[in-house]
Amino acid sequence: MLVCLLAAAALVTPAPAAAFGTIEGGGQHREHEHITRAALACPGRDCFEPGTLGRLAGDGRGFGAVGSPDLTEVNVPAAHCDDADFLAGGYPRTRGQATAAVTACVEHLRGRFRAAVRDAAGLLDGYGRILPDEVLLDGGCALAEQGEQRAKCTTLEEFGRALHGVQDFYAHSSWADEADPARPVGPDNPPGLNRPAPSPVLDLRGTGAPDVPPDLATGCFVLHDAVPGVGVCERRITHAALNKDNGLIDAVTGEATGPGTPRGRVGTNFAKAVTGAVVESRHQWRELRDALRDEYGERRASVMVCALTHDDPLSDCGGASDRTMIASFVMFALFLGVIALSSRRRNPAG
Repeated sequence: MLVCLLAAAALVTPAPAAAFGTIEGGGQHREHEHITRAALACPGRDCFEPGTLGRLAGDGRGFGAVGSPDLTEVNVPAAHCDDADFLAGGYPRTRGQATAAVTACVEHLRGRFRAAVRDAAGLLDGYGRILPDEVLLDGGCALAEQGEQRAKCTTLEEFGRALHGVQDFYAHSSWADEADPARPVGPDNPPGLNRPAPSPVLDLRGTGAPDVPPDLATGCFVLHDAVPGVGVCERRITHAALNKDNGLIDAVTGEATGPGTPRGRVGTNFAKAVTGAVVESRHQWRELRDALRDEYGERRASVMVCALTHDDPLSDCGGASDRTMIASFVMFALFLGVIALSSRRRNPAG
């Protein structure tokens, strides 16, 4: 009976996380959601209001756009910046292979970023007015693969997928962390670069090859993620050895505590990964706004950004909707009427 119970427990235990967490349970604490909220929820026109932020980051009940890769791209290394492992000195993979994997990740995320810029065009009509059917999110957003066509939803999904990847870069790579000084450097304790965010590697608006440092590595990932590696990850730096995926993150401040992985518990590695992911997410949001301005011009881009961030863009994004334009016209007509009436009173003979 005990053997049966243990076997049943193994079947329902979640598989090891391949990224910052998207759920609450199985060692995860909705890390992607909390990072995204800490990065993008703030006062101001270009910050995300609560309802829309829930669609992008998740709301505790659903993954949100940033969690989409964990639904449909779990086995796509480029979506999570995995499999770019390398270590100098007799390693089973070359620096060129590792750099190619980093480049594949960047190109994948560039594709998502460009798709967000493209889909934003559908928010407005030819006169720069918001299209109501494209921005109303009653009932939430489905995935594009499930038939979602509303421009706000598809733009948020593409941008969320790009954010997922750049956040994973800090959790899965050696960019921002350090090795355990108490152990020798090797596949189970790769060197860290201890660099800040944003990373020039993640140039999503660019088109050229990313400038990859010679010691940058991410972990080899397979379902049986372990140290030392097994299967295709044998003798390689694994995701299990390098990731800083799990821990507690304050969704307001971004403060990171309680690291849940061995690499995350080395020094302040988990906090460094979270800080890097928060800073990078803010940077990529600025990059997206700049890309919209370059593509569509200042005026249209301003309305697009408002529509993407506000819960009621038809009311809040001044001058964009037909309703707002009509109201402005009525107010202007009343203003002219008052002027005319005042002029007649001053000049009754006229």
